[in-house]
Amino acid sequence: MPDDLTGTIQDTPLATALSERYLAYALSTIMSRSLPDVRDGLKPVHRRLIFAMRQLKLDPGSGFKKCARVVGDVMGKFHPHGDMSIYEALVRLAQDFASRYPLIEGQGNFGNIDGDNAAAMRYTESRMTEIAAALLDGIDEDTVDFRPTYDNEDSEPIVLPGAFPNLLANGAAGIAVGMATSIPPHNAGELCEAAIHLIRNPGTETAKLLDFVRGPDFPTGGELVEDRETLRLAYETGRGSLRVRARWSRSDLKGGMWQIVVTEIPYQVQKSRLIEQVAELLAEKKLPLLGDIRDESTEHVRIVLEPKSRTVDPDMLMASVFRATALETRFSMNMNVLDADRTPRVMNLAEMLQAWLDHRHIVLQRRSRHRLAAIARRLEILEGYITAFLNLDEVIRIIRTEDEPKPALIAAFSLTDVQAEAVLNMRLRSLRKLEEMELRREHKTLSAEQKALNAMLDDPAKRWARIEAEIEATRQKFGAGPLGARRTSIGGAPNVIEVTAEAFIEREPLTVILSDKGWVRALKGHAVADAELKFKEGDRLKTLLRCSSVDRIAVFATNGRVYTVRAADLPRGRGDGQAIRLLIEMGNEDEVANLFVADAAARYLVANDQGRGFIVAGSELVAEKRTGKQILTVKPGEEAKFCLPVGGDHLAVIGENRKLLVFPLDQIPEMARGAGVILQKYKDGGLADAKSFTLAEGLTWRLGDKTRTETRLAEWLGARGQAGRLPPSGFPRTGVFGASVPGDGAG
Repeated sequence: MPDDLTGTIQDTPLATALSERYLAYALSTIMSRSLPDVRDGLKPVHRRLIFAMRQLKLDPGSGFKKCARVVGDVMGKFHPHGDMSIYEALVRLAQDFASRYPLIEGQGNFGNIDGDNAAAMRYTESRMTEIAAALLDGIDEDTVDFRPTYDNEDSEPIVLPGAFPNLLANGAAGIAVGMATSIPPHNAGELCEAAIHLIRNPGTETAKLLDFVRGPDFPTGGELVEDRETLRLAYETGRGSLRVRARWSRSDLKGGMWQIVVTEIPYQVQKSRLIEQVAELLAEKKLPLLGDIRDESTEHVRIVLEPKSRTVDPDMLMASVFRATALETRFSMNMNVLDADRTPRVMNLAEMLQAWLDHRHIVLQRRSRHRLAAIARRLEILEGYITAFLNLDEVIRIIRTEDEPKPALIAAFSLTDVQAEAVLNMRLRSLRKLEEMELRREHKTLSAEQKALNAMLDDPAKRWARIEAEIEATRQKFGAGPLGARRTSIGGAPNVIEVTAEAFIEREPLTVILSDKGWVRALKGHAVADAELKFKEGDRLKTLLRCSSVDRIAVFATNGRVYTVRAADLPRGRGDGQAIRLLIEMGNEDEVANLFVADAAARYLVANDQGRGFIVAGSELVAEKRTGKQILTVKPGEEAKFCLPVGGDHLAVIGENRKLLVFPLDQIPEMARGAGVILQKYKDGGLADAKSFTLAEGLTWRLGDKTRTETRLAEWLGARGQAGRLPPSGFPRTGVFGASVPGDGAG
């Protein structure tokens, strides 16, 4: 290559040029911008901010300086990027809702949880916190390496000594090229306890460390709703997704009303945007259980949620809100960091803590060696001083008489060059006798410290004991008090609360009216007078059913199908109602046999008009579609007769021929669907009615407004499928048993 490249043109394939430049950009982004160092948990911009504030003497006990001064020093000396990006990084380090343990103490407007921006840097002031000072502790003692700044006019640390577990305590987030990082903040006290356990028990697995580090500890609090197994997998692999919910409580009001008060929201959720989101969903009627939302926050978060009505279940209300809004978010964990060799990789919890401990071990060794070198230099000088005091008169004579006293002192007392220089620079006031005693005392103290440091460097157990003591001091300082108290509670995986359509309906009593010609309507309340029941000309009452607005009504038709209608969907008012065929897809040739509220825990007898039937579970009598669900199979010329609840131990059936048969209930099979078995045989006609009862209590039927019970039933007892005998005297001429309660929906 020529020395002067001016005007030189090189032919390079475009793919090669692009790959080289893109690789350089990618490495710069990964190494110098987006990924934190596992040792101090800082990205370059954060490290440079703290180092520049140290040079400006912005210690925790000093006064504040304008943020513009800090940003200017960082940009001019260390970080050749835009001033706004540097200021945004500074602001984030000072926000107590963004950083679990702020590294910078701000004075002025540094933004808020609503998402409002901080004031301009010329208005705000800042200084370091105690935690930032802990990260810098020992930086002047050769504990870390330095490198030249971008203009080679100064030097900056590659990494900070890091006496605080900053990476896991404050977390990190960043997007590099081809990779990203997302580390949640944790409780510093728990991290220190886990690190101490790791020192005492090297090689401890991540699962055991979770006994100490219970999970993330976000600065905005909230509740982590994940089970321990999910946490274990996330921390063992370094990747996972964790659910965080807002913290809420129910507050009772007058008149039976209540409201939900939200006091903590998930991490990195802007409160104002959250309120807007909920308000938009309310306007779109996508939160039918929620009536209103208010923001009553001051310095502390207070969001009030009002239910649509007081009958709404609070847990179901919050389940619907969690599902649709940012009151529940997922934090994606991706613990991708630069290791001690500056290589990006995903680490688990144990590896991160061990990397921090290894860094602290190196820092301790380098600090000790630096201190030993300083002690050696001072001891050398002290020995020269002591020699001079022991030969004070001769030293004075040499200095007064010799033209070159330094070589003469070296030759006379075997001093080193450093010792001779120190003696020559000694002040006259230091020649007093007390000074000799102080020198000997200092020499003794430094010799003892030198011996202790050498012993520690020679014994790994002593080094780790020293590190353990330092970490315990960090735990006592930062892991206790209001700052160190855990903010995010750890809860197990919540029970799945199914938000049903009934939850959106206010519960109230209803009376459902079904006419012979299939017109249905619902009247409010259960005390419905007969005078209120008016029908079209030629129509009359078929079924009167008392239920609730949240009930699902089972409609059993003559085609053997069961349909489900919501009581709340029925037309209200005093009119004629609506044709039931408009609510369900039932053929014009089919009729309603029964209308009732199915009990999932009960059993029902379904039968056709020819006396065939079976028992079906109540849970089977629910149809999700308008077309219904086939329960009883009917042949051409047959019709389903009824679907009645059964209980007791016997069944009484009576045919249109007025023949009564009583047989044990267990002779009827229980099925989900089918044609059934023969209940009673007929020469003429078919099945008229059936009723289950307990044999010991007797068979009851209705005569007008009265009832009669027959206990002597041996004459009619038989087996299923027999013809039976004429009923006892006094049996209704209608040939049916009659409903035990008027209007129970039996038809």
